[in-house]
Amino acid sequence: MRSVTYSMGVSLDGYIVGPDGGFNWTEPDEEVFRFWIDEIREVGVHLLGRRLYETMLYWETADQDASLDASMLEWAALWNPLPKVVFSTTLSAVQGNARLASGGLAQEIERLRAEPGEGDIAIGGATLAAEAAASDLIDEYRAIVHPVLVGGGTPFFPRHERRVDLELVETRTFGAQVVYLRYRVARRGPSSN
Repeated sequence: MRSVTYSMGVSLDGYIVGPDGGFNWTEPDEEVFRFWIDEIREVGVHLLGRRLYETMLYWETADQDASLDASMLEWAALWNPLPKVVFSTTLSAVQGNARLASGGLAQEIERLRAEPGEGDIAIGGATLAAEAAASDLIDEYRAIVHPVLVGGGTPFFPRHERRVDLELVETRTFGAQVVYLRYRVARRGPSSN
């Protein structure tokens, strides 16, 4: 069964955007950008909320930007053909290899898990991830932790009142003092406490 992953850049105090809505502190250096390229290779479909979809629209035509280096062109070449499902109540159409979700998040994930296909089902955006987490649909949390405290904003981890036990799968420290943390949700049988 395909895993559902949630992966984003995050400040040390736990936010994906600061109180002003900015996230320029997540801009990756070459080493971290290469890591993102390798990670996107493992994705079979990407689920996005409206805001992240609109942010990522740049990449639909990025290959026409003469100022992009080889890594950025490689990212665009991987991102553009990747199937995307956009969850929005305000958009009436989407571009590229994206489609608007036809059902709720749980129904979409169930359908995607049942379809033949390879690669993870990646979730992007804190609001969408919070909904998935509340329904216990996330299998892995992947945080790229940046050495900055932003003091508030949109949290990486959803704020809900239930405990989720995690198992450490992988860590990696980059030269830019950025740390990758990959945790799998610890699924316990009905007799375990």
